[in-house]
Amino acid sequence: MCIIAIIRRSVDDTWIESKNVDTFIHPAISSMTDIPHLPDPPYTDYDSPEIKVGAFSKAFPSLAFYCRVTRIVFKAASTSKKGLFDDAAWYRDSYRIRGAFEKTGATISIRGTEHIAKLGQPCVFIGNHMSTAETFMLATMILPYQPVTFVVKQALVDYPVFKHIMQTRDPIVVGRVNPRDDLRAVMGGGQERLKAGTSIIIFPQKTRADTFSREGFNTIGVKLAKRAGVPVIPLALKTNAWSNGKKFKDFGPFLPHEDVHFEFGAPIRIDGPDREAHEAVIEFIESRMKKWGVGTG
Repeated sequence: MCIIAIIRRSVDDTWIESKNVDTFIHPAISSMTDIPHLPDPPYTDYDSPEIKVGAFSKAFPSLAFYCRVTRIVFKAASTSKKGLFDDAAWYRDSYRIRGAFEKTGATISIRGTEHIAKLGQPCVFIGNHMSTAETFMLATMILPYQPVTFVVKQALVDYPVFKHIMQTRDPIVVGRVNPRDDLRAVMGGGQERLKAGTSIIIFPQKTRADTFSREGFNTIGVKLAKRAGVPVIPLALKTNAWSNGKKFKDFGPFLPHEDVHFEFGAPIRIDGPDREAHEAVIEFIESRMKKWGVGTG
């Protein structure tokens, strides 16, 4: 009973009181009052403040982290099933997931969101894929400036509990079985959403990985951007604090000593060959991986 009480208290704690508060940009979020607001644009940098990590989180970081995340996800799924999980709710819960990282001892660095703030149009975000964390946290960085959704594999929209959340985000779903079918889905669904003003997040890797490799990092994101006439924003990330499990990939140990990094690059407008833009994205990601001590190849 004592352990349950400690877990519940740990989960229920308000994780941070932000001093950096002002106003949201995206109208869907502007009415929210239960979480700190973003500063005026451009929202350039973010570094985790000093947060006192509780004894339970220090002793059992994985258990503490998954208690926090599970509570957030189950509540979000319940809201989704009621048809109430809109952009504001997505931002709020993404913000709380970020808090779960920090409350459990991980530090987060965010760079380059001024590129999104200044863009003034939808785009295609192309990034490496390291863990489940980016699926949960990217909304806090992009939604204040523009609506956004993901290209996801079919398994995510069939996943127990989480499927209710993902289905509300109007994602582009690919089967990862027939590349031609996937290309048609991304090109058709992507252009439709971009035309409606919604940006697209694409992870071109075949699977999540702790290192970055050019192999398997395909050009589908660049192809979509060129077809739709929108720019690409490269995205480099290091999120292996939420590590991939050996038996269950989504539930690896939480590693609070692993710093979390997100960095957005300047927009790339595709006026020439696809390969030039694709190479620019890869070079941006590789340069950040090396800076953060992540292996590349």
